[in-house]
Amino acid sequence: MQSLTPDEIYAESFRIIDEEVGPHRFHDRQWPVVRRMIHASGDLELARSVVFSRDAVEAGVRALREHVPIVTDVTMVAAGISKPGLASLRVPLHCFIEQADLANEAAERQLTRSYCAMERACRELGEAIFVVGNAPTALMAICEAVRTGVARPRLVVALPVGFVSVTESKQEVLGLDVPVISLPGRKGGSPLAAAAVNALILLAQAEDDRGS
Repeated sequence: MQSLTPDEIYAESFRIIDEEVGPHRFHDRQWPVVRRMIHASGDLELARSVVFSRDAVEAGVRALREHVPIVTDVTMVAAGISKPGLASLRVPLHCFIEQADLANEAAERQLTRSYCAMERACRELGEAIFVVGNAPTALMAICEAVRTGVARPRLVVALPVGFVSVTESKQEVLGLDVPVISLPGRKGGSPLAAAAVNALILLAQAEDDRGS
């Protein structure tokens, strides 16, 4: 088997995805996001199901170029986001889930740590890019913060995964007046969420390089 460099592997992977998906409904700025999500999951079905609302790609790229912080629901999502890319755009990355007092707060309020962490993040960083790749309760906290005026996200990447409250939380956030990248139904996960953000980072870097 011929040895390929990492760049060659990426290029060949994207060529295969383009070829196997064929014609699609996404425009030139959306497709790089969907393609990276497909690459991260191996799931070509995403080409029929990823949803962008309210010019989500444009909103995300603009926010990144303006150094708006990113908040993730879990450390797995944060770990997958390109640190060199964040550094080049001077974008801070936050994940509140490991804060020491959250477990006690969640137990006292009979809520999940993910809900309490994202609720706190919304209070402290209300205009961030919020990225959910695991916990639907984190997405529910974002929805509540938007409805009550506590937060005004520049973008929500809404990709929780699982069987309980996942579909409902995605439907709820897509009904709000904020830009959203999502995947209706039960599919999602940390790799997909990180891949979507990394695609936006590359688009933002390209715009910076062009000086647009």
